[in-house]
Amino acid sequence: MEEKIKYEMEFPIHASPSLLYQYISTPSGLSEWYADNVNSRGEIFTFIWEGSEEKAKLVSKKSDERIKFRWIEEDDTSYYFEIRIQVDDITKDVSIMVTDFAEESEVEESKMLWENMISDLKQVLGSV
Repeated sequence: MEEKIKYEMEFPIHASPSLLYQYISTPSGLSEWYADNVNSRGEIFTFIWEGSEEKAKLVSKKSDERIKFRWIEEDDTSYYFEIRIQVDDITKDVSIMVTDFAEESEVEESKMLWENMISDLKQVLGSV
């Protein structure tokens, strides 16, 4: 398996951290923008896209702040994806910080995918 590269992205977003957290941490919230459908049983989340499904394990979460998943097929690796809500202390501007891993040849494609998904999230929130 090819080594994966860690990358981070920041997306300014106009929404309260507590509302955002519902969209990044619950199956119903995630299915509004991240996947076509999301189910969870305990700490295992099943993400469904156009008939294909992938399972991820909830690694850690902190209310109104962040959530971290690891794909089941990468369970024996240090790869993960994390969605973090960042609030600027002074301006109170809210951003979503995404940390993910991709093979070198797929980093640009992965970034575009995140940009599309976060744009969907902004539309759901009416924060375009």
